[in-house]
Amino acid sequence: MLKKSFLFFLVLVAFSSSLRSQSTFNFLGSNQKEQSVRFNLINNLVVIPMEVNGKKLSFILDTGVNKTILFNLSQNDSLGLNDVRKVTLQGLGKGASMDALISGNNTLKIKDFVGENQEIYVLLKDTFDVSAKMGITIHGIVGYKLFKDAVVHINYLKRRVYFYNPQYYTSRKCRKCQTFPLQFYRNKPYVDAKVQLDSIGNQQTDVKLLIDLGGSESVWLFENSKEIIQTPIKHFKDVLGEGISGTIYGNRSRIPQVSIGKFTIKEPTVSFLDSTSTFYARHFKQRNGSIGGNILKRFKVWVDYQNKKITLKKSGSFRGGFEYNMSGLDVVYNGKVLVKEKAATTFSDAYSNGASETATNKTISLVSSYTYRFKPSYIVKHVLENSPADLVGIQEGDIILSINGKPAHQLTLKELIGKFKSGHNKKIRMYVQRSGVEMKFQFRLVKKI
Repeated sequence: MLKKSFLFFLVLVAFSSSLRSQSTFNFLGSNQKEQSVRFNLINNLVVIPMEVNGKKLSFILDTGVNKTILFNLSQNDSLGLNDVRKVTLQGLGKGASMDALISGNNTLKIKDFVGENQEIYVLLKDTFDVSAKMGITIHGIVGYKLFKDAVVHINYLKRRVYFYNPQYYTSRKCRKCQTFPLQFYRNKPYVDAKVQLDSIGNQQTDVKLLIDLGGSESVWLFENSKEIIQTPIKHFKDVLGEGISGTIYGNRSRIPQVSIGKFTIKEPTVSFLDSTSTFYARHFKQRNGSIGGNILKRFKVWVDYQNKKITLKKSGSFRGGFEYNMSGLDVVYNGKVLVKEKAATTFSDAYSNGASETATNKTISLVSSYTYRFKPSYIVKHVLENSPADLVGIQEGDIILSINGKPAHQLTLKELIGKFKSGHNKKIRMYVQRSGVEMKFQFRLVKKI
């Protein structure tokens, strides 16, 4: 069923506010040419550290949003927000709109790259539960406000983002690079591409795609945005994510290729949105979909908003395959649990006097005590109907205890989800806890596309 785009829900949010800020990001020091920061790559998303009013938080870097958004603040993350007022947000999905706050006159900082008088949108309810889906704490998302004041270079292999001062930046000659013009609508960048939808023949269709750094999937396409854009016969129904306005539904499939200039990506997975979500997403009527992190991570990327262009260069991961979750389970982080672990004490006999003797079984390990440590816990959030997991009886709310003999708390969320991408007909053995009762399930992964 999944792993879906974790920032799909913010790909194109329609904000009701008419407030416009003239704030800018600037480099400290009049001659400073660049600033860089390491990032975490999680589910194909770039997560950077950024200070908000002196408090260090984690943000997803996203070309697909034109506002800076906070959605996960605890008491420990509390910070002073200024000039606050209430607004209403509407996003993808079928549900109602959501109340939020706008805060003005804030200071955002990435080392010596500083934005004064910044607007922040604060969601009063974290509908998306992004941290649970990512497996680490994520406080918000930042996009246009950063990109408009710097040339941004994302090096996925080195896990580093570079912010270049436009006053001093000169693009280097790069024989293997290709530069494309960007078209902007509501401060979001679009690029022209081609998709081959049918494996019979080689017909390619021109499409205009949002450059969506904050979407972890490969490609989204909107059915009927062009007559030829239809879900292929070979597909399966899926929950594509959670949005401000509710659950986002659609079809998941695979197409022969997508091309951006001279770069051709073979057999990417593609998500086709349902009609309701497509209606909200297509405020820009020329838009046919999005290109997300699962493709962008295969390049070195330079984004230049001021000159309306993007430059791509293939990286070492360009030819990697496009896997997907074949279990039907959407699993999320469920906080920490206290786990009992054995603490072994080792003794050597009195006659052992060297490494060679010690190696001849003259040591004894006894379990004399136990330690208790907080470890991650994972829970099933969705089960796709008629999926392998559904057919054996796994349910929403089941807490995963182990998978294929390995305790779940010894795995990261990425490693756990990776078990569900391990290949057609792969056997999965799971122990789960349901209402305090331990249960065992077994199923095989099924390749549907």
